[in-house]
Order: sequence, then structure tokens, then C-alpha cells
Amino acid sequence: MSTRIEIDAEMVRQHVYDLAEFGKVGESGVTRLVYSPEWVAATDKYAAWCQEGGLEVHRDAVGNVWGVLKGTEKGKSIVSGSHIDSQAPGGRYDGALGALSAMIALKVLKAQFGQPKRTLEAVALCEEESSRFPSANYWGSRAITGRIGTHVADETIAFTGETMAEAMQAIGLDPKSIPQARRNDIDSFIELHIEQGPILEQEDLPVAIVTAITGIRHYNVMLRGTQNHAGGFPMDIRRDPMAGFAEIASGVVNTAHRMGRPAVTTVGRAVVRPNFPAIIPDSVEFSIDARHPDAQKRQELYTAHERLMREVAERRGLDIEWDVRIDHDPAPSDPGILRTLERVAQEQGVKTLNMASGAGHDSQQMASIAKTAMIFVRSKDGRSHTPDEYSSIEDIVEGVKVLTGGLHALAY
Repeated sequence: MSTRIEIDAEMVRQHVYDLAEFGKVGESGVTRLVYSPEWVAATDKYAAWCQEGGLEVHRDAVGNVWGVLKGTEKGKSIVSGSHIDSQAPGGRYDGALGALSAMIALKVLKAQFGQPKRTLEAVALCEEESSRFPSANYWGSRAITGRIGTHVADETIAFTGETMAEAMQAIGLDPKSIPQARRNDIDSFIELHIEQGPILEQEDLPVAIVTAITGIRHYNVMLRGTQNHAGGFPMDIRRDPMAGFAEIASGVVNTAHRMGRPAVTTVGRAVVRPNFPAIIPDSVEFSIDARHPDAQKRQELYTAHERLMREVAERRGLDIEWDVRIDHDPAPSDPGILRTLERVAQEQGVKTLNMASGAGHDSQQMASIAKTAMIFVRSKDGRSHTPDEYSSIEDIVEGVKVLTGGLHALAY
């Protein structure tokens, strides 16, 4: 027998817009960097909302805010949430919507159904975006999974020069206590997030159930040739790294295109030296971002890219080297949670599709300690990481219904 979940759309709207006041930029933008005054105020507001909803509230060693609805039975917790920091500037929805939806879901469940059998927790994770500290991404979820060593806070440097340790100390957190944030008592983690892409809008659907989070690899490539005159040096004896770069950039993008969805490859950065119109360059340094949610297909994509780079460099007489800056494995969603979310969506009358996430998320970290799954809400025009990102309250309510129903099924 299905359980009808009632979500107050005006309450959802109020929470989204009220939280967006902390770090507001212009009409719809938000700049809320981890450990900034705006971030501190937002976490205080989130904690207050949790308490108003009858949840027990505490903060861990890195500043993640937890709202807890205790269960009647012993066992590991069922957790939902997302990050509360933003791009600089970002919008109202990325990350924040997942933290708010988790809190709203627990408040609704407590009011409608009372105490659960399994303990439920909502979490506002402290950081995911790397907007203040370029190497800090997933700071909150990495701390929970025990992936931050005691020395890391001193070695993590902000764009403006201060260390993560200094930023933590400035708001009363002790960097030496970071290991205390580690959890080993989480059974499942479900993250609601805006899609950040156009697929739901193309399909005219409000919600997606995420089957996997993509694997991501970032290459930093250096291609070196010989700097010479653009007119005086014949084509057949040049060592032109720009020509090699053009061929590689086109080739890796086309490789992903031929593989088809959900394979993607992006060449997003290139630095040409010396970068003048009448000079054959000395070198081109560039990035390759390659992603696929299937472990085998991901490896095929990476292998094809590396084979092409070596072949082009050898044929053109260029020196090439690369290092891998980011290498995240795919994170498949838990089949049991997927089936639960699919069933609950049908029971709540919410139309959905199944899709992989092309972006990385905190769930990818949490997958090392818990069963995970995600719910996507439609993004207007597929926009995200911009003040222009927008998801309608109607679509958000549909997503929160699926999340709340899923948590009910798992915990009650």
C-alpha cells in the first residue's frame, strides 16, 4: 500500500529563497564560500531550521551541519543532503537544494509519520565546489569518509593565500580534529541535486533517478616543438606543437562523440607559448577532461585518447608528456535504492527517467562508506554554476516527494 507524501510548495520556495540571501549577489546570484561569514550565517540558519522541525542538531569537526531524527531501532543511519557552499558566483540551487530537501523531507516525515524505525539524518555539507580553495573539493564528504589527513589543512591554500587551517581556526574549528568527522555508521546516502544539464528539459520531465555518477579524468598535457618563423620555415620540416594540439583536440572530442552518450570529452584550457601571430610556437599546454560512468567504457575512452596523443606527437616529431590531475572512479548507484526510488516515484505520481550523472558529486565520495543514489531535478536550459541557474518550485516539489518517499520506505 502506497503512502501519499504531502509537500508544501510555499514552504519549499521560502526555504530556497531565504537561504539564497546569505551571500546574495545581484538578483539571483550567490557567492557563499566555505568558512566565510556568509557561509557561517547560512549554516546557522540551516541548524535553526532543523531545530524548529524537531531534529537534533550538531556540527562535526569540519563544520558539516547534521539534523538527526532518531529511530526506534539500532543500526546505521539513512542520510540525505548536499553541499551548502557555492560557486563565485553561482545560483540558488546547486548543492543548497539538496541540503534543504533533506531537511524538509525529515521535517515532513516527523510531522506526518512520527518517529522512524531507522535513524534519519539530514546534512548540509560544508564544501564541494573548490571556489575558495582550489584543491579542497569534497572537503565535507571527504572528512566524513576519512580521506583528509591531519596535515592537509595546512597544505590547502586559498586563491587569496590563506590556508584551510587558518580559515577553520578563524571560525572556531580545530584542524587537528578533522579525523573526528569520520563516520562508519551510515548505511545509505541519497543526494538530491539539480541536473546541471539539458536532458530532463529535452524529455519534458521534472525528475530523474541517477543510475551512476560518471568517472572523471583530467589530463594536463604538455606538447613541445621548435619555435621558428611562420613564413620562413617549410611545412614539411616543422615541429609545430600548435598543429599537433589542433589534431589532438579535435581527435579526442570526436572520439567521445563517436562513442555516443554518455561519453564526453572537453578541451577546456590551452596555453600557447609564445602566442604571437607570426611565430611557430615553442609549446602548447592544454587540458583534457574525459568522463564516462561505465568502468569498462571509461577505460576504452582513456586508452583511445592516450593512443591518439602518442601517435600525433610521434608523427609530427613533437615531445609530449602528461600528468593526471584528477582521476575519480565511476560510482554506480545501489540497485536496491534505485528500485525503491523508482517504485516510490510511481506511487507518488512523479514522472521520471533514469540517467547517469555527468558531473561529480559528494555521493561519489560517500559511496566508499555507504550505499548511494541520487535524484535530479530539471534545470532550465540545462544551466548551472551561474546566477542564471533555475529550477521551478513545481519540479523541486516533485523531486522532494521522491526523496521523502524513498526515505520513508527505507526508514519506516
